Amino acid sequence: MNTAFTIPVIETERLRLRAFREDDLDALAAMSADPEVMRYIGSGETIDRTGTWRAMAGFNGHWSLRGFGMWAIERRSDGAFIGRAGLHHPPYWPALELGYLLGRTAWGQGYAREAARAALDFARRTLPPQRLVSFIRPGNERSVKVALALGARRDGTADLLGTPVEVYLHGSEAPR
Repeated sequence: MNTAFTIPVIETERLRLRAFREDDLDALAAMSADPEVMRYIGSGETIDRTGTWRAMAGFNGHWSLRGFGMWAIERRSDGAFIGRAGLHHPPYWPALELGYLLGRTAWGQGYAREAARAALDFARRTLPPQRLVSFIRPGNERSVKVALALGARRDGTADLLGTPVEVYLHGSEAPR
């Protein structure tokens, strides 16, 4: 029996959202080791190369288990890996999350909004109706700006793995 799962590729005007590849490890490990990039992600700690490999494998595996997940973000103009964006909902997560993370060299160019918009559109086209949120740590104004630009509204707070987060709801309770 073939249990392979194909992760869809989405192209936007400037970006390609695709599966993580082994050759993304160096760029993602560099991002994950950058304290400023990781400041508002998870516990705010950096992640070593081994943890980065596990995260990449987990992102790709999430697709196989759930039918959706995180994409690697590649800039179409030069093929550079610049970050990740997509959907995340392991069984211990309070709701389906739309997330995004870029390396510092890609900040301030609208890439996060463009990639997150593509992931949000994918969710609305392909997933059953459900609560779709972005969990954002207090103080992460860049991420709040992206969520608001996508039409999200603040919808209280939550505890995410022992870390307080603000909840931004995308649309109504349902992505359709």
